Amino acid sequence: MTGRVLRGVAAVVVFAVSVFPVYWMVLTAVKPTRDIQAGTPTFLPLSVTFEHFGTAVSVAGFWSFWRNSLVVAGGAVLLSLVMALLAAFAVARLRWKGRRGFVLMVFVAQMTPWEALLVPIYVIARDTGMLDTLWMLTLVYFMITLPFTVVTLRGFLAAIPVDLEEAALVDGCSRAQAFRRVVFPLLAPGLLATSLFGFITAWNEFAFANVLIIKDQDDRTLPVWLSSFSNTFGTDWGATMAASTLFMLPVLLVFLVLQGRVTTGIVGGAVKG
Repeated sequence: MTGRVLRGVAAVVVFAVSVFPVYWMVLTAVKPTRDIQAGTPTFLPLSVTFEHFGTAVSVAGFWSFWRNSLVVAGGAVLLSLVMALLAAFAVARLRWKGRRGFVLMVFVAQMTPWEALLVPIYVIARDTGMLDTLWMLTLVYFMITLPFTVVTLRGFLAAIPVDLEEAALVDGCSRAQAFRRVVFPLLAPGLLATSLFGFITAWNEFAFANVLIIKDQDDRTLPVWLSSFSNTFGTDWGATMAASTLFMLPVLLVFLVLQGRVTTGIVGGAVKG
């Protein structure tokens, strides 16, 4: 009984520590400026205002930056899903020389700190004339999300019995038809999980977007846009927190709606195969 209580208390503490920064962000977004700048912080709103959200939305180019983030993150996820699905199928279903080495290489790529490649990627983008282009940013995010997508889909594919494909082949389906009609529908939770987590990774990335988009400010993404609330007179914390809330809201809503399927996909892809 005592152990259960201690685990419950520990869970509550971890939850509170994890949620508090988000709570403080939203609280600051709806506080009037006088309460934000008060010497004594308040943990409950004395009054509520939405003027900071108006300030954030009224920043020049807000909807363009929103579109840029959607295009870049969505494009990277689609590319990584297509390529990772082919690679995961080859690793999970086929036997070929060098397969273990390929899997090891994918794991190493997943553990690589991508910030270490910031300078080489900048040089490549400069020499190929792809600086200040959303295409280059999309390719970089595709490169970042691909290893995780391959690893997860490989595990999920390995968890699907091969007998199902063989039964479809016996019934007259080709290998492509068996995959499309039998395996692909069963991959829905895995595809959903990997696409969502890949999207979150690309959506939140700041360093590459800040370095690769220099001259053409209209091609900036939302994480870079958030830095526009800092100027020579200080930081507009209310507008910054309101912008951060708007930035977080779409992904949070999608995650809450699809939480069950995402959890199933991640567990299946992480522990099977």
